[in-house]
Amino acid sequence: MKTGMFTCGHQRLPVEEAFRDAHELGYDGIELWGGRPHAFAPDLKAGGIRKIKELARTYQLPIIGYTPETNGYPWNMMLGDERMRRESLEMIKLAMDMAKEMNAGFTLISAAHAGYLTTPDVIWQRLADNLHELCEYAQEIEMDLVLEPLTPYESNVVCNANDVLRALSLVPSPRLYSMIDICAPWVQGEPVMSYFTKLGDKLRHLHIVDSDGASDSHYIPGEGKMPLRELMQDVIASGYDGYCTIELVTMYMNEPRLFARQALERFRALLPEARP
Repeated sequence: MKTGMFTCGHQRLPVEEAFRDAHELGYDGIELWGGRPHAFAPDLKAGGIRKIKELARTYQLPIIGYTPETNGYPWNMMLGDERMRRESLEMIKLAMDMAKEMNAGFTLISAAHAGYLTTPDVIWQRLADNLHELCEYAQEIEMDLVLEPLTPYESNVVCNANDVLRALSLVPSPRLYSMIDICAPWVQGEPVMSYFTKLGDKLRHLHIVDSDGASDSHYIPGEGKMPLRELMQDVIASGYDGYCTIELVTMYMNEPRLFARQALERFRALLPEARP
């Protein structure tokens, strides 16, 4: 099972610290967080991408995916007026350009909260318009786009497997995929493996965390309530052979290296081949 480190947890340290730690601790790849100060797309365009490509070469770590920050600060393609929507879409396109240049496997986006007063017909039309434009650009530059469902604590747009199916049906693009952050189905009482059944080959990526079942908090494996050992047995049995990013975000920023080591060791202990 190939593992990725999400660099968001290192955001208070230089980005090289994330690459160095991922290399030394034994992660197989990097999922690059697209926020400042690390890899904000406009900063990459201004020349910062050279450093990212150099770090990937130096530490021999593939950039498995590029995840620009699209959940509302300040970019959210689902909320605000037309000028705000256009700015968000242009930023995502720039992120796709940067992902292409750094040879990232995909660009990962999400449909963040569309606002409490926005009606479903407006939400889904806006999502369809956004995805059509982004997928046309993805096909033009040959970049895969991965749509991440969020928890209901984070969004009111794409939150479960059926929402993903609806989004994919709106834009039947060969460049559009989805993934699972396993916290999202767990907090909604939705079977994680239902994503594998429903999405089939449109399931591109996994975020592995533990969850308390009552919030969007992302915990190190073993700190929450999920039966992760049993889940990973089913994931492996499904034939999934992509990356699993251990997604430590902001809860562990005070000691990202130490917690990244602990998370990886605990994750590997969950895998069937690690059992005595």
